Amino acid sequence: MKKAGKKVEGARKQVEARPYKLSEAAELIKKTHHTKFNETVELAINLGVDPKHSDQVVRGTVVLPHGLGKAVRVLVLASGEKQREATEAGAEFVGGDDMVQKIIEGWTDFDAVIATPDMMRAAGKLGKVLGPRGLMPNPKTGTVTMDITKAVKETKAGKVEFRVDKAGIVHCPVGKIQFTAPNLAENAHAIIVAVVKAKPAAAKGKYVKKITLTSTMGPGISVDLAEAELLAAAA
Repeated sequence: MKKAGKKVEGARKQVEARPYKLSEAAELIKKTHHTKFNETVELAINLGVDPKHSDQVVRGTVVLPHGLGKAVRVLVLASGEKQREATEAGAEFVGGDDMVQKIIEGWTDFDAVIATPDMMRAAGKLGKVLGPRGLMPNPKTGTVTMDITKAVKETKAGKVEFRVDKAGIVHCPVGKIQFTAPNLAENAHAIIVAVVKAKPAAAKGKYVKKITLTSTMGPGISVDLAEAELLAAAA
C-alpha cells in the first residue's frame, strides 16, 4: 500500500478525533489545504434511511447562498415564447428538437438542462446521455417547469441537486477551497437544512447519523451533529 506523503500526513494530524462546529470545520478545511489547485469542498451526510425502499429515498435541491464558484452553462429545451424567456434569463443554449438532435449526435458542452413540460417527449430520448451525468430534467428538482426565468436564474446562482446513494449517504458540493470559511459554512448550513427538511415520513429512528466536511485531497472533518440539528431547526 502506498504511503501517504508528508503534506497529507501533516493535514491529517491537524484534525482531532472529535466533532467540530460547522464554522470551526470550515476554518480547518482551509487550514489543512495543501495542494496547488482549487479543490472542491464537499459535505457527506450519512442518513438513517434504506434507499432500497422508494418511500425512503431522499432527494431535493438547494440554492447555495454563495454559489459553487464556477460559471454554470445552462441549456433550455423549450419552444415558442419560452425560448425568448430562456435567452433573456441568461441561458447559454436554447432550442427544441434541434438541440435534442445535437445532443444525440454527441454534443455535451453544458452543465445543466432545463425543459418545459411539452418538450419532455423529445427530451426522453436523451436518458442514456443525460441520466448518467445527473442532468435529466425532472419535475421534482424544478428542472421541468414553465417558469423558465426562475429556473435559469436559480441554476446560475448556485442551485444544486442532492440525492441519497445506495449506502444511505448524501454527497453534495459546498464550494471551492478558495472560498472564505464563513461562506463555506453558510453553504454547508443551507445543504444540511435542505436535507433535514427532505426527511421521508417513512424514515424511523435517528435520521442524521454523521456529517463530514472534506475537500478533494484533504482529510474528513466530523461536524457536530447537535449543533447542525439546532441550526436546521432554527432555519
